[in-house]
Parts: sequence; C-alpha cells; structure tokens
Amino acid sequence: MENKTLYIGDGELLVGEKGSSPRAVPTYPELCCHSLQDLKILGSRPVTPYRVSEETRRVYEESIIPFWNGRDLRSMIFRSLPEEWTQAFSAGVFTEFMEQRAPGHAILDDKIYRMGLADFKKRIMERRKRANSTSASQAFDEDQELQGMAICCDAVINFASRYAHLATTMARTEQRHQRKRELQRIAEVCHHVPAHPPRTFWEALQMYWFIHIGVTLEINTWDSLNPGRLDINLYPFYKNDIEAGRLTRDEAKELLKCSWIKFANQPAPPKVDVTMKQSATYQDFATPNLGGVDKHGNDAVNDLSYLILEVEDELRVMQPNTCVQISHRNPDKFLKRALKIIRTGHPKPSLFNTDIILQEQLRQGKTLEEARLGGPSGCVTISAFGKETTVLTGYLNWVKILEVTLNGGVDPRTKQRIGVDTGNPADFQSFDELIDAFTKQLTHFVNLKIHGNNIIERIFAEQMPVPFQSTLIDDCIKTGRDYNNGGAKYNTSYIQGTGLGTLTDCLTAIKYHVFDRKDIDFKELLKACENNFNGSYEIIRQILISKTPKYGNDDDYADNIARDLVEIYFKTVDGRLNTRGGYYRINLLPTTVHIYFGNLCGATPDGRKAGQPISEGVSPTQGADREGPTAVMRSVTKWDHTKTGGTLLNMKFSPEVLKTDEDLTKMVDLIRVFFRLGGHHVQFNIIDSETLRDAQRNPASYRSLLVRVAGYSDYFVDLHKELQDEIISRTEHRP
Repeated sequence: MENKTLYIGDGELLVGEKGSSPRAVPTYPELCCHSLQDLKILGSRPVTPYRVSEETRRVYEESIIPFWNGRDLRSMIFRSLPEEWTQAFSAGVFTEFMEQRAPGHAILDDKIYRMGLADFKKRIMERRKRANSTSASQAFDEDQELQGMAICCDAVINFASRYAHLATTMARTEQRHQRKRELQRIAEVCHHVPAHPPRTFWEALQMYWFIHIGVTLEINTWDSLNPGRLDINLYPFYKNDIEAGRLTRDEAKELLKCSWIKFANQPAPPKVDVTMKQSATYQDFATPNLGGVDKHGNDAVNDLSYLILEVEDELRVMQPNTCVQISHRNPDKFLKRALKIIRTGHPKPSLFNTDIILQEQLRQGKTLEEARLGGPSGCVTISAFGKETTVLTGYLNWVKILEVTLNGGVDPRTKQRIGVDTGNPADFQSFDELIDAFTKQLTHFVNLKIHGNNIIERIFAEQMPVPFQSTLIDDCIKTGRDYNNGGAKYNTSYIQGTGLGTLTDCLTAIKYHVFDRKDIDFKELLKACENNFNGSYEIIRQILISKTPKYGNDDDYADNIARDLVEIYFKTVDGRLNTRGGYYRINLLPTTVHIYFGNLCGATPDGRKAGQPISEGVSPTQGADREGPTAVMRSVTKWDHTKTGGTLLNMKFSPEVLKTDEDLTKMVDLIRVFFRLGGHHVQFNIIDSETLRDAQRNPASYRSLLVRVAGYSDYFVDLHKELQDEIISRTEHRP
C-alpha cells in the first residue's frame, strides 16, 4: 500500500483502485501462477480477453514463473490430494473452487460504519495483551496473527493518506472551481476515513470502498467482499446529511452512482485451465442487499432503498450484483419498483425471500438478530453478515454420479472405475434398488469431496492467512485466529448440488417406463444412452422427451422424486464437520458449470444427448416445463428450502407478459405466492428468444445487452456460444 500507483480520474468523487487505472486486474501467483501460454490465451481469446502488456509477460518470464512455478498454492493442493480425488475431479464429478481462488462470500456488517481502522487496531493491541491460549505455541501463533492484523490496518490507513495527499496536490493546480472543491473534499474525506468512523454519507461510501480494495488486494477471493445491508447501514448518514442540509437527494444519487461505477470497474482476476469452463464469468459478485427486515423484525425499506433502485435503473452496469430481500413485512410498492426495472429487460435486481432466509439461518444456529441482519451473497448463498466464513467448496455433478451408477461405478467416457461397484442396474428388480445404488455413489463422492476439502482447508489455514479480512469478521480478533483458520464466529462450508432438473427427469423416466409401465426394457434404455439415441433409438428418445412426466410441471410423479433427491443430498452432506470448527451444508446453484458438466456426461435417460448442458440451479430442464410459471413455482416448492443455504431459480418471460401496470401487479402476486410456498430465490430474463438469436448474429448491435446467466448477470455477447444457446433454450413463458 505504500508503493502502489494511485489514480484519481477526472470527475471522480470516490477514489481507490486495485491497479494503476480502472479495470486493471492484479494477479496472485502465490495462489495460482499463470504460465506464458495462459497469458497468451488471455490476450487473444474472443470471449472476455484480458490485455497483457509485453512488460507483464517479461516480468512473468524472468521473475514470477521461475520463483512461483510449483510453489504456488494450486500446485501444493494438487500434490496433496489423493489420486482417487483427482480422477473424480478430472471426470467432472465435482469441481474445486479453491484450487486457484481463495474462500469468498465474505460479507460486512455495520462495524466499519461504527469503527475506524484505528479503533480496530486499538482492539487488536488490547487483545495482544491478553493471552487466551493454552500453550506457548498457540500463544505465539495468536500474537503473530494479531500483529499481522495491526500491520494491515496501518497499511490501509496509509493508502488513504496517500490519496488525501494526491487529491490535495491536484487541487492546487486545478483551474476549474467546482473540480477544485471536489478534490479538496476528497482530501478531507481520505484524511478521516478509514482511520476513523465515517461522519457523513460521502465518508461512509468512501470508507466501504477503501475496505473493499484492502480485502480484494490481500487475496484473490472467489467473489469479492460484499457490502451487505447497504440501505440499512447507509441510511443514518443519508438521513442526517439531508436533514442538516449537507446533502441533497441528487447529490446522494451521484455519490451512489460513483460507487456503482467503482464496482463495475473491478473485474475478477483471470482463471486458468478448466475453471474457465466451470465458471465462465469475470466479475466479483459484490451483492448489495436492499429491503428485508431490521434487527427488530420490522420493515427495513427506507428512502435510500428506493434511491439505490433508481441508480440501478439509470446506470444498468453489470456490477454490483444488486439484490432485494422481500419479506411479508415489506410493502408491495417496493417489490413493484424492483419489477419495473426488471420488466425493461434489465436482469437486476434478483429477488430473495427474507422469511425463508430467516428460517435457514436459524436452522444453522444463528441468533434471531443475526438472521435478520444477514442475507445472500455471491449468487444466492446466505450467511450471518460480518460473523461467518461462508466457503463454497465447489459443484457436485449429480447427473454424472447417476451416469456412474448406471455403469456400475465406471466412467463410460474414460472406462476408469471412479466410483464404487453398485452392480449392473439392468439386474435391479425395483426402482428402490436404483435409488439405493445412486445414494451409495453419492455418499462415496461426497466423502471424497469432503476429504479433499479438509486437506485444502488446512493448506489455506497454514499457508494463506488473511489478517486484514480477519480484522473485520467476528470473532477473529477475540480468538486471535485467522479467517481461514476457524477464527470467525461461524465457519460454514457448502457443496453445491447441480442438475436437479435433469437428474429428476432421468430417474422419473426410469421409474415410469422401466418399473411402472414396463414399456421400455432397462437394458434397451441403457443401450440407447450408450449409442447417444442414434438410429432406431431415436424412437425411445422421443418417448422419453414427450411421453414422460417432467419436473417443473406441477406433476407429483416427477416432483416427489425431486423432493426425495434433495432430502438424500441433505442427509448425505448436512452437519458433516469441517476443519475450521464448523459444518458442511448444501446449496443448489450452478454459475455456468452446468455447461461444463454437460460436456462430460454422455446421453441420459431423460432423452438428453451426450454433451448437452444439464439443468441449472433448481430450474427445470431447459424446455421441459410446459405448464406455465405457476406450475414451475409449485414444483420448486414441494421440498424444504430451509434445509439449504441457498437455491437458484431462473425464469424467462417474453416482454409481453409485463406490459401494463395490471401485469406488474399480477407479477407481484406471483412472487408473493411463490415466497409463501417457501421459495428461496427467483430471477428473471424478460426478453424473447428471437432477440437473443439476433444478438448472436449481430453482436455489435447488442453490446450493452445484459442477461441473467445464473446468480449473476453478464453481457450476452461476451458469453461463449454454448452458454448463449443454453439461455436461449430455457422455456420462454408467454401471455
């Protein structure tokens, strides 16, 4: 922080960059060392290229690669994991988030608006005087951690002081009166925060941004630091400034827009190798939460909530990943305001059910106040803001596990045995035998995944501490332990299940045709999958597609199987211990991994052909939901979302659905009913498929077209064609 190049752009009111200019992206070779070939690909690929200068290539070739190659955390992780884990990983049974990124989903509470970093440092120094440890070794480790926290507080304070000095220097030579005053004000703000708690709305926004830069510079998190309950936390500053005459509503909006532009100008560091396919997005998933309830359980919507929605509506940038929490205590007016943005085709904000989130948090052992002040981060995952490490460990490919089950533990793509021998499914006499076999395979791979995660957790705890991030999260100062080493009050690990719709449709097809109706022989069905439904097997495929119950149509035959599968997964994962003193939990989301997972799966018993995407989140299989949006929502809520830490439902509507105010009222009612039924989350693409196809043909004409991909939005023309095609293939609900 003493040597970083500083940047203040003309017209900026909030300052601070990770690099020497907006959109400059740091690399983290200690975590994952890019090769020269990686840098070449990043600079030349057609989708999301990163410009890499010749100077950067030279430094990498001469200094970084010779030192870090083989020493980075990624190399250490793959050396430490058993071959059985690596085989399953390569086969696409699961992914691993932390093989080149650090734990993400860190969300702030209101501490930084009540305390400055000087106050945090004082608390740290007082804790250093009190030894809580039971051994000299532990006492040494705790003191080192606390000393690191104190150093980091000084570093970020110094960073802000350098900005204050730069702004003062620029103001001396600035000829424009208004800009001179702005630069002087920036200097005043940076002299005060982050060393001291903010006093004004401007200072509060700048306080957050310095903290954001500090955390995301310290380590390459899976997603960036999240601002959490932004409207609740900032409202007192906004209200006081307005009442005191220090700020007008338009001035507050301008400051918020400056904040939004800061988020938009912070791409995530580039991934390497297979993770481009696992998660083909390069944004930091900063998720401001609006609405919901306050710590007393009352409606938390305020004037600032609406102002932030105005900013989202007017700017329409890809980041931040704005979401609204909707409680039964929130007015319909607030939900309708969010929907007015969404109906224009802008895919934000996403919508979350506060009442279900409260139940999810309480089930996990959070206090009522913590549950009320928490919420979602990243895509959809909940946490107690400011008090929890919420580590998403990677996706589990449910469809691949079924494929391995149908092949007696062997991966048909590689002919390697990667699972347990559960016998020849053609010999099974009942559907229950198949479910038992699938459960055994699932348990085997969950055990393997957790074993690997526990190894990785210890490597991070020992090799990659984050003392600045630890400073901000309860109870790291109290325990003297790092965020990555169980220092937080709550320490949760998630394994994301992927492909619920496809898995349900596969098992439904087998139960319906093989065991109940007995109109398709199991051996013949397996042979049809083996041959990718080519030739005469196309007849079987059409039966599977058109004459079989499907998840997402309010059909209990299929939906009950989905309910049972979620319960099986919950019992297999939930409550397992991690190495940080916390527990494993489940959530159901895909980012873009459903494309990658589909590439590694052969043809499946639902009629899906080899290599095609599997379903994403808890959404039905693409195109399988034919009975309208209410049927989808009823299917999705036939199982208990409170047993998860987050579920993701994507829906696509044609623009005609939301043309009038009456249409908007109907959509409000639809969402209210979905949430009363127990849904966790829903998000929308309000766009017709023909527009998306035209964007494929004429990308230059659709440069600003944002679409909902999974728990995030992205520019449609920046997505690879497989992902574009998958979004187009989703059912488009019409009037």
